[in-house]
Amino acid sequence: MAILLDEKTKILVQGFTGSIGTFHAQEMIEYGSKVVGGVTPGKGGESHLNRPVFNSMKEAVEQTGATASIVFVPPPFAADSIMEAADAGIRFCVTVTDGIPAQDMIKVKRYMRRYRKEERMVLTGPNCAGTISPGKSMMGIMPGHIYMPGNIGIIGRSGTLGYEAASQMKEIGIGVSTSVGIGGDVINGSSFKDHLEFFEEDPETKAIIMIGEIGGPQEVDAALWAKDNLSKPLIGYIAGLTAPKGRRMGHAGAIINTVGEGAAEKVEVLKECGVTVVPHPSAFAEVVQKVIS
Repeated sequence: MAILLDEKTKILVQGFTGSIGTFHAQEMIEYGSKVVGGVTPGKGGESHLNRPVFNSMKEAVEQTGATASIVFVPPPFAADSIMEAADAGIRFCVTVTDGIPAQDMIKVKRYMRRYRKEERMVLTGPNCAGTISPGKSMMGIMPGHIYMPGNIGIIGRSGTLGYEAASQMKEIGIGVSTSVGIGGDVINGSSFKDHLEFFEEDPETKAIIMIGEIGGPQEVDAALWAKDNLSKPLIGYIAGLTAPKGRRMGHAGAIINTVGEGAAEKVEVLKECGVTVVPHPSAFAEVVQKVIS
């Protein structure tokens, strides 16, 4: 099985006809993802990649029955696109766009609260690599060939480290159920804890890799939740052990603002909560094998 995304999921591409949207939509289609159309305001009625183009998300959902969307819209307009997807009834939205202003994401988070939790769209990103359920469907910019179907769930802020973990799972013949990129921005659509809850409910996910980094409380919140609620092994890696305090490292969210946000502090909390910590990125396979054997 998988979470969020499978071979039946109908996907719309927001920013469909732009160069970036076109390139990655083609990659998704070639992987086998069920891309049923896309949205570019002003180009409704046209065809692109042999799929229909719509002027609005509402029209696109009504015509295609899509339940998922991926956003390749430029930063100034991306927040409006996310809110439009929520209003159209999309259940799962991946926002790849980097550089969305934090103030815009605050607006998005507040906007989505108008929906009851059970009806609220699941949002990953912004600034994320996407989500893939290997062998079933891909929504994102990841290299699909490095993912092998299996039973290890991956949740990560870093796309590159997520690729590394998936590649190592393939090398040892274990594979991945679903890999979720939650994005590296200060304010993102969903947290590690949100996706741990999804993986807990998936009967075919046997263990979960959580790939975090310095900055923010999400990894600690997830570990504290897992201590009392997760029945499956949780394997954690925290990037940034050598990062100087107060300096942003790569991601917009990777800055230590307060006590408990440094890598060493997070590692200690994870260990106290029973999380098996990966010491360095080349050890994902070694640690996973020990945990599930």
